[in-house]
Amino acid sequence: MPVSLYTTNYVPGYKVDKVIGLVYGITVRSRGLGGNILAGLRTLAGGEIVEYTEMAHQARQQALDRLAQHAESLGANAVISVMFDSTEIGNTMDEIIAFGTAVVISPAGETQQLVKLS
Repeated sequence: MPVSLYTTNYVPGYKVDKVIGLVYGITVRSRGLGGNILAGLRTLAGGEIVEYTEMAHQARQQALDRLAQHAESLGANAVISVMFDSTEIGNTMDEIIAFGTAVVISPAGETQQLVKLS
């Protein structure tokens, strides 16, 4: 079962059975020379630089995937308080980190069964 990721501090309808602790996923990305040239040319016209947007999207997704893998390896089934941070490394690279608190959650309270009346 995949690890669920939440930006909230709690999950409505669930209780935290165990707090495992901090988990994270990190990636460092750099656009290749060709992509940098093409993106540089796009800045002349203004607007969105789709090459960098796509790179940022892929980097964030990879950081989330690595976060989930880290949590799963520790026995968690969820991560709460998920956030991102990024740092520029030199002028050509970006570090993206996703982090949060690994937990084990389960449904809160009794589950109610619906009874069909005939």
